[in-house]
Amino acid sequence: KLVEYCCAEFLKKKGIDIRQNPRSLRRLSTQCERAKRVLSSANQTTIEVDALGDNEDFNSTITRAKFEELCMSMFKECIPPVEKVLKDSGISKNQIHEVVLVGGSTRIPKVQDLLKDYFNGKELNK
Repeated sequence: KLVEYCCAEFLKKKGIDIRQNPRSLRRLSTQCERAKRVLSSANQTTIEVDALGDNEDFNSTITRAKFEELCMSMFKECIPPVEKVLKDSGISKNQIHEVVLVGGSTRIPKVQDLLKDYFNGKELNK
């Protein structure tokens, strides 16, 4: 989602469409991954790629709020699998003593907030 947003920004700012350029997309994707990690601990970051398309540089400041807005539909997709596991196991969420988060996306503050809310404010083990 962040790469799509940046492609649209580059098209709007520079009039250059890089969506069919695998090298440009790969370079942009690398910087978007870095930005995603930074936004797990900071409120904003800058995405910068030199000569992204037609020798034009790209740089854009992205806030955590904008990142969350762009990705909210994907963040919400983490709850149904949790519900399914609980349903399949026959355990209610009130019977869960500890929630342990493992993996890259669990470091995203909004994902943590959604899970914490789902488990009625229970502290998450990170």
